[in-house]
Amino acid sequence: MARLTIKSKLRLRSGYEMPMLGFGVYQTPADACADVVLQALKAGYRHIDSAAAYRNEGPCGAAIRSSGIPRSEIFFTSKIPPRALSYENTKAQVDTSLQTSGLDYIDLMLIHAPYGGREARKGAWKALVEAQTEGKIRSLGISNYGVHHLDEMEVYMKELEEEHGKGRGGVVDVGQWEVHPWLGRSDIVAWCQKRGIVVEAYSPLVRGQRMDDKLLQPLTNKYGKTGAQILLRWSLQKGYVPLPKSVTPSRIKENAELYDFDLTDSEMDSLETGEYVACAWDPTVSPLEQ
Repeated sequence: MARLTIKSKLRLRSGYEMPMLGFGVYQTPADACADVVLQALKAGYRHIDSAAAYRNEGPCGAAIRSSGIPRSEIFFTSKIPPRALSYENTKAQVDTSLQTSGLDYIDLMLIHAPYGGREARKGAWKALVEAQTEGKIRSLGISNYGVHHLDEMEVYMKELEEEHGKGRGGVVDVGQWEVHPWLGRSDIVAWCQKRGIVVEAYSPLVRGQRMDDKLLQPLTNKYGKTGAQILLRWSLQKGYVPLPKSVTPSRIKENAELYDFDLTDSEMDSLETGEYVACAWDPTVSPLEQ
């Protein structure tokens, strides 16, 4: 991999590029969100990760529009709510997200979780593919899908091609999951890497629960970095797209100061715990019929 910088990007299967360092706005209050996003843009982030369920697409869009940065240089993600998933609701949500954000297009739209059953998942995906064809969305993906959901998805993508014509099954560009050293998700990561799907990591800082962990202490001491910076650097060197979140300007800036050190191969290996400890929800384990 070329030397990482804050401007590093990954090319998606859609042909578009995604900045590797993202900025998440989960639980960022709407009345504070525009200022927080502007702080992130000022610190050099060019990738904002929102969702309809976060109720802050509007201030995210307002910040993007008022930032003075060309729209083409900022990558904006939103997500289809996981409840009441269907073709009709997804189609309507794309238009609602565009209207709420005030943006002409959304760079990436994800299905937030695999709830609702097979027909709901297939219908939602069909609606996203149509929205992409219409130019409303540039790239597509899913979030919180287990390998069984992903395997199922490949089947109904083929069905959509058979039902509606070549190219109408869509292409998965990105998958987003909770990923960090205590939740490596090796099975999901391998599935994605085999197909050229980019892995995004939410809760890359484990919600602050592991900052004093014995695994991190030798590295924070050696490099003069925070536990958060070590975790984010690990994620970037794994080839993932981490999505740190903060409302504190100093932390926002600090979480982007990741490019003046490299973890060695042995240090990267030392952070492979093999554990499965989620700090957030975990829809990946939900059955197909749920």
